[in-house]
Amino acid sequence: MTRVAVAAVAGVLLLLGGCHKAATRQAASGRPVRGGTLVFAADREPICLDPHVGGNMPQVFVAAQYLDSLVSMDEHGAIGPWLATGWEVSPDGLTYLFHLRHDVVFTDGTPFTADAVKANLDHMANPATQSSTAGGYIRQYAGTTIVDRYTAAVHLSAPYAAFLDVLAQGFLGIESPAALRRPRDENCQSPVGSGPFRIVRWDRQNEVVLERNPAYHWGPPTARHTGPAWLDRIEWKIVPEASVRFGSLQAGEVDVIDDLPPEDETPARSNPDLSLLASDRPGNPTNGTLNTRRAPFDDIRVREAFIRSADIEGALGSVFFHHYRRAGGPLSPTTPDYSADFEHSKDYDPHRAALLLDQAGWTGRDADGYRTRNGRRLVVHVPVAATMWEADRNLWEQVQATERASGFDMRLEPASEAAVYAREGAWNYDLILGYWNTNTPDVLRIIFSSQFLGAAGVAGSHQNASGFSDPAFDALAQQALGTPDPAQRAAIYHRMQAIVASQQLQITTYPQTTRLGIYRTAHGVRLEPSLRVTSLYDAWVTK
Repeated sequence: MTRVAVAAVAGVLLLLGGCHKAATRQAASGRPVRGGTLVFAADREPICLDPHVGGNMPQVFVAAQYLDSLVSMDEHGAIGPWLATGWEVSPDGLTYLFHLRHDVVFTDGTPFTADAVKANLDHMANPATQSSTAGGYIRQYAGTTIVDRYTAAVHLSAPYAAFLDVLAQGFLGIESPAALRRPRDENCQSPVGSGPFRIVRWDRQNEVVLERNPAYHWGPPTARHTGPAWLDRIEWKIVPEASVRFGSLQAGEVDVIDDLPPEDETPARSNPDLSLLASDRPGNPTNGTLNTRRAPFDDIRVREAFIRSADIEGALGSVFFHHYRRAGGPLSPTTPDYSADFEHSKDYDPHRAALLLDQAGWTGRDADGYRTRNGRRLVVHVPVAATMWEADRNLWEQVQATERASGFDMRLEPASEAAVYAREGAWNYDLILGYWNTNTPDVLRIIFSSQFLGAAGVAGSHQNASGFSDPAFDALAQQALGTPDPAQRAAIYHRMQAIVASQQLQITTYPQTTRLGIYRTAHGVRLEPSLRVTSLYDAWVTK
């Protein structure tokens, strides 16, 4: 086996444009203060507090407070230790031998051992868990052998160059094996980790309450301190209304809010009581994915015409006040091996859209001005979850208006989140709205390869929502997983991006971002490096 050198890496506050004010204020606030309650206002409620089930961003935001991971990732993408102190990889890339810490205990008193590694990976891979994200990441998982109490050999069915990267994500956080043996719904309500906080209760549609884990002393090397968290308690409020969330922040009723409303970003920057911490997340940008398995988007000309009819730049300026940048390619710019070559492959071009629709036979117009062919209107059905962020809903309404100018009857059809999942599972849509946050370009395989066409996850939803299937693309995806050389792997991912862009499979809009508004009472709030989600381990409050 090849030995992997593991070294502790000093934590660095992850900041992108517009965040230096937050860093200055937190640094100037002096030494951390132990105790107190931090009130965090989130825009969406998790579907389940166990991030292995389903796997959306609200889940991993909460999970980052109470779960630890096998390995850590620093701001440069380097993998370091955490619950695992080191590991070896077999020459064929099929076995990872993890050496584990001996001093970790879950908050239910269960010791962390090799049994916990096996129980967690088995749980993610079990179809009954309905793990869309974690389970999708470890499709190659073949099982775990317990070598001894603190050594686990994890076996893969095929080489997986991104395996350690995905293990660093909160979606694959390690839970108590005793808690995992409970019914799924019970574990959703009160999962158990070994992290700096523990779940006390979840009052649905209201708040999640967490309290400090007093025994904690095994934080990642990227953390700013060791030992227990500074905070006594976190009250994680669910506040969907953007204006209420920002108003509460301005009034000092909450310490931190996420999804700072775009219209409030400029006022927040000019308010001396507030600061902003923001970062683009890696992965597949916020998008509308076109269903190629049925008309009208089974015709690549109609797909391109639809994409060329969307004035994304105009919509971002109107709805997001130019605070969010365009993401034109299949990968967000912060994703490893991202290429800027595809940023303009889908630019607004209504003239070309008109020519393509004519070529595809959509030459008629009905009384309402929509394109027709053989007497049928050109309709695009788009299910929209009731939980969608208001700014995103407004963005797609702007897109709807420019699509109408080209002759598309784009219908935004409100539905519950469960109904949207069900429609996706049944392929009952023309455009599905979403994104995929991950720290590896292997996301291209997960959302575009034929390997992920089958139903998985919540309500039978599937990761490859476009229905795209191409043997050449699939071969490249598998080749990338087995290519250890970074430069060669980057060249393969460039070819994969080129194929996706040429096939007109998505309208991409902007990179998913974490945007936190922080009141002057909160300090030390950070974004963890792998997914840029909130970390409150190093945070404290002065009230």
